[in-house]
Amino acid sequence: MAEITPIEWLGDRVRILDQTLLPGKVAWIETRDWVEVGHAITGMKIRGAPAIGVAAAFGIALAALHSAARTNAELVADIGRAAQGLRATRPTGRNLFWAIDRVLQVARQDPADLKAAITGQALAIQREDIESCKRIGDFGAALLPEKATVLTHCNAGALATAGYGTALGVIRSAVRMGKKIHALVAETRPLLQGARLTAWELDQEGIPYTIIADTAVGHCMQEGRVDAAVVGADRIAANGDAANKIGTYAVSVLAKEHALPFYVAAPMSSLDLSLESGAAIPIEQRPAEEVLRFGNQVVSPEGAAAFNPAFDVTPARHITAIVTDRGVASPPYRRALKAFASTASRSIVE
Repeated sequence: MAEITPIEWLGDRVRILDQTLLPGKVAWIETRDWVEVGHAITGMKIRGAPAIGVAAAFGIALAALHSAARTNAELVADIGRAAQGLRATRPTGRNLFWAIDRVLQVARQDPADLKAAITGQALAIQREDIESCKRIGDFGAALLPEKATVLTHCNAGALATAGYGTALGVIRSAVRMGKKIHALVAETRPLLQGARLTAWELDQEGIPYTIIADTAVGHCMQEGRVDAAVVGADRIAANGDAANKIGTYAVSVLAKEHALPFYVAAPMSSLDLSLESGAAIPIEQRPAEEVLRFGNQVVSPEGAAAFNPAFDVTPARHITAIVTDRGVASPPYRRALKAFASTASRSIVE
């Protein structure tokens, strides 16, 4: 079947697959300005660090396309306001800021046709993300045995990227190589990105899977039902600490206790060398209602308080390897990640 692409550029608008409705309904929304793109990001209609990076780039392209500016200076001011608004949507994922900065870099070069240059850069970010995810998939698949049950947490698949996926891309590539992979999908409370989205993707491709409650991860490892864990990352610090969906840290602790490999799969655009460690990664706080409800059903007493961090940080010492689009980094991570980042920077310039 055709590969899943959660976001598309339609020339004068952006088409986004509404992930809040999956798996019950496959529906698309069309955004016609950067404000609507921003609402789609904050409302989780599009989510996943690489995917929201692509969305932000397209949002700036829309701002440029629909600007009434008469000069490049006025146009740069318009896209600057869009960039500022899009930066405020979600704080944890590095890719959002990386993509915005990359588009703004084109604007600073003052090309003759600035609108076309910005759109071209946004489309390049989308295309390159798909290509990088396929490289991540191939690098990561080589780490898995010929037959394995692989645990994943949250959704780091095609829906979370421009297509193909990071952690789920590793599983996809392993299956396409002929390996016998069974995915163990942690449900990922409170928004069920595993049970709703990862399971839906695996179902689309006919990859065998089993959904488990987040609280069953330790039991499954204790019983020998897990061979490896593969997760994505929204931001990776210079020392290899990695932020991912809340609950990932607990999975890493359990994997370490049971001597199981724990892999992080992410593109270089998720790497933030400006942060020495994960302690400096900003953690998004989501609305309490996401915890106090299960879908539309209230499950807590009226007036109950809830703490709802969207992400946690897995320390580098719990990570067996970091799988990037430049290769596989092994601990200690600082030198390898810096070298990969240097290679990535040169390729973009070239």
